[in-house]
Amino acid sequence: MTAPETGSTGTTAPTPTPRRRILADLTPLRTSPDYRRLWFGNTVSWVGQGMTALAISLQVYDITRSTFSVGLVGLFSLVPLIVFGLYGGAVADTVDRRKLGLFSATGSAVLSAALAAAAFAGFHRVWFLYAVVALQAVCAALNSPARSAMIPRLLPSEQLPAANALNSMTMTSGMLLGPMLGGLIVGAAGYQTAYLIDAIAFSAALYAMWRLPSMLPDGARTKRASVLDGLRFLATRPNLRMTFFSDFSAMILAHPRALFPAVAVLWYGGDARTTGLLVAAPAVGALLGGVFSGWLGRIRRHGAAILIAVACWGAAVAVFGLTRNLWLGLFFLALAGCADTVSMVFRSTMLQAAVPDEMRGRLQGVFIVVVAGGPRLGDFLAGSVADLTSPAVAVTGGGLACVLTIGLLALRGRGFVRYDAREPTP
Repeated sequence: MTAPETGSTGTTAPTPTPRRRILADLTPLRTSPDYRRLWFGNTVSWVGQGMTALAISLQVYDITRSTFSVGLVGLFSLVPLIVFGLYGGAVADTVDRRKLGLFSATGSAVLSAALAAAAFAGFHRVWFLYAVVALQAVCAALNSPARSAMIPRLLPSEQLPAANALNSMTMTSGMLLGPMLGGLIVGAAGYQTAYLIDAIAFSAALYAMWRLPSMLPDGARTKRASVLDGLRFLATRPNLRMTFFSDFSAMILAHPRALFPAVAVLWYGGDARTTGLLVAAPAVGALLGGVFSGWLGRIRRHGAAILIAVACWGAAVAVFGLTRNLWLGLFFLALAGCADTVSMVFRSTMLQAAVPDEMRGRLQGVFIVVVAGGPRLGDFLAGSVADLTSPAVAVTGGGLACVLTIGLLALRGRGFVRYDAREPTP
């Protein structure tokens, strides 16, 4: 019989049962009350934010009857998220991360309450909605690096893959359940009710932050954190750079989301409901990837796992571009979403385990910029190639280009392929 493993905290970890080898590992929720509260609060607030995001889009369209105006909602959210993402990471390496998370979550709650108050008062102005969306993005850009940098202080390193898998389930559940509940609530009780529920939902995140211990970064009392220092640190750490290069390969070269409306009509003879299925399929696959993530904790070669997962994403997208059967296409999109969860778990774990505490906020800020900006560049590239050629060439060609790029990165980054979680090297 294999001896049980001993974690970094010195406690003896029980031997995984067959059930835990398949389903998500809940050890972080069982062993750390602080992480458990933080995870539950984030889950509730993500669902609430998904409700508000849909409600704002519906309200903008209700006011303007313009799809262009609805599209501007995404722009007003994206620009502050990218601009303040790096700054938020630097702040998270300077101040008490608990206080930063608490203040930024409070700001988000106040903004949702302002939306509810305006809707109750009959104040329907598009500029007001745009302003709130932009301020919400600023709060998110400050909150996310601080929250992500907290996790390695709450859990031993061997539990980080399981924690990141649980975090992926939180985000995916919010993206799936939030808009669905938002549509039902807006239809039944109006915009003000959806906004009010979101404001109340933030109380779970605020309570979790309030109960955390102080999270002052290492060295924060002796020096100020600089965004440029963080970028210089990243420039000299090949393994960390490879996590971003691999993600860009997937999100820029093989991101077919912008083509779903055209694909739904041209390939499947469908309509808006078909487009909705195509959009939901990767999210469903990502959620299933989190649910059945128990085996991820036994993987030590995180770099190789990232490259394989991203190559699987590209291959699944390429095959999707060749299918003309809707259910088969949905299957390959779900497979791509599952591969994306695996990649995200190990990329996040490397950024938490291989980065010194005084740099974690800034690297998480870079992560936000990549996650926010990469898919938008991918939308632009896919749309441009499809206009010049065809949607099939854009989708399948993009997937194959992703696989080829990952192969080249594997040849170039031999150290990344050999990366071992037991000896994290940035």
